[in-house]
Amino acid sequence: MRTFAAVAAAVALALTVAAPAAAFETQAEYAILLDYDTGAVLFEKQPDDLMAPASMSKIMTAYMVFEALRDGRVSLEDELPVSETAWRKGGSKMFVEVGKRVGVEDLLRGIIVQSGNDACIVVAEGLAGSEEAFARAMTERARSLGMTRSTFVNATGWPDPNQMMTARELAILARAMISEFPEFYHYYSEKTFTFNEIKQGNRNPLLYKEIGADGLKTGHTEESGYGLTASVKRGDRRLVMVVNGLESVRARSEESEKLVEWGFREFGNYALFEAGEPVDEVAVWLGDRGTVPVVLRDDLTVTLPRAARQKMTVKVVYDGPVPAPLKKGTEVATLVVEAPDTLPIERPLYALDPVGQLDFLGRITSAAGYLLWGPSQP
Repeated sequence: MRTFAAVAAAVALALTVAAPAAAFETQAEYAILLDYDTGAVLFEKQPDDLMAPASMSKIMTAYMVFEALRDGRVSLEDELPVSETAWRKGGSKMFVEVGKRVGVEDLLRGIIVQSGNDACIVVAEGLAGSEEAFARAMTERARSLGMTRSTFVNATGWPDPNQMMTARELAILARAMISEFPEFYHYYSEKTFTFNEIKQGNRNPLLYKEIGADGLKTGHTEESGYGLTASVKRGDRRLVMVVNGLESVRARSEESEKLVEWGFREFGNYALFEAGEPVDEVAVWLGDRGTVPVVLRDDLTVTLPRAARQKMTVKVVYDGPVPAPLKKGTEVATLVVEAPDTLPIERPLYALDPVGQLDFLGRITSAAGYLLWGPSQP
């Protein structure tokens, strides 16, 4: 049998030469920018190197609280006690008072908006008995999210040689936060929160720029420099960005905005096929029909440089003809999407319909035809 490649003409006819997306440079030591829906990475700089995340690790702390809320282990109205350990903790604070009890919703705002280290310790002790136990649970949960390199030894992001994350894994966490907890994610867009008559502002600079930002968290220590994990949504598109290792508050603000603007300007999302929509037909060998339509099981949207869109090609590749009989849903081909300056995107294709086998006489006749004239193509 031969190998055939059928081109899906509806999306592969444009052959105009297009320039690749312009290169981008950033002062950030670590960075990643990706499309929320497709997961496509638009830009990266040392995305897998371990770094001190500082308060950006509080996203994991909030994730653990949201999960406890979703599972019914705690409610927003529950109150947790403030220990002396929490009260004495330095750095950014919510200013809880020792011996008092604070509501979970207030604690979440204290963590997310005010970046309160004291609030982090209150929830850690309230949910796990100790900050150490809570941090172990954070690490374990991170592993289940695919964050294989991140390790937590505290709930605050307080400097510790063992409290490390990567830019890529912070982006993974941000995507999980947004997708899993839409009912709680709105806290990340709050610009101010007042507790104990002390009003504090959200440190996320993108929230104040009217560019579509709605989260997530800043970080800063002497070791980490200035960092930001952010999400920006415009229309139906959302980008997730992580930068770290910047030298100042101003650099964090400016570099973050430039990277996000570049991502929206240079890249676009292109819907190619819907789940169950026939993509093409592939030839069938010795079947009661000569071809079978093939489909994707999931919708396919790709993120590409806008300039590369005109040179995108979509191919259906398979070893064929595919021998009958075929059950509906059998994987029979691969969809391959290619464009300049991007890695190929491959998805399996499945038979839309069952195909029976010809009877004995039909198989003899078809085989003879194959020997004389070669395979027919769809």
